[in-house]
Amino acid sequence: MNLPFQNDALGKLTLRLTVGVLILLHGVHKIFNPGSLDYISTLLANVNLPQILAYGVYLGEVIAPLMIILGIFSRIGGLLVFGNTVFAIGLAHRSELFAFTDHGGYALELQAFFLLTGLAVFFLGSGRFAIKPD
Repeated sequence: MNLPFQNDALGKLTLRLTVGVLILLHGVHKIFNPGSLDYISTLLANVNLPQILAYGVYLGEVIAPLMIILGIFSRIGGLLVFGNTVFAIGLAHRSELFAFTDHGGYALELQAFFLLTGLAVFFLGSGRFAIKPD
């Protein structure tokens, strides 16, 4: 059924802006707080991965969200957000994978949001309201 207010392009734009802005805030925080990168480097060293991979956080939390927000290769941006979140869960949140908060919510709600919305952008693309629509 086509409702008068149904608009797939606006829905995709809303999704892109939501996930893009929210994860970009994490990236901006890391830019202005370089100690965050040291923390990520330590986590990588603890699992015997090269510490240089810590710089990938800028790709996943700055470049990818900008791609998503602007609609420039947003499918690739969504995949980068997905991959960045998989790393974040694996490195910093493994112990919370099956945990709940004191209020009954899932302990990794934010990470699940980024994981699944990054995947949704990958599958849906940017839509009509983008610099490079697909």
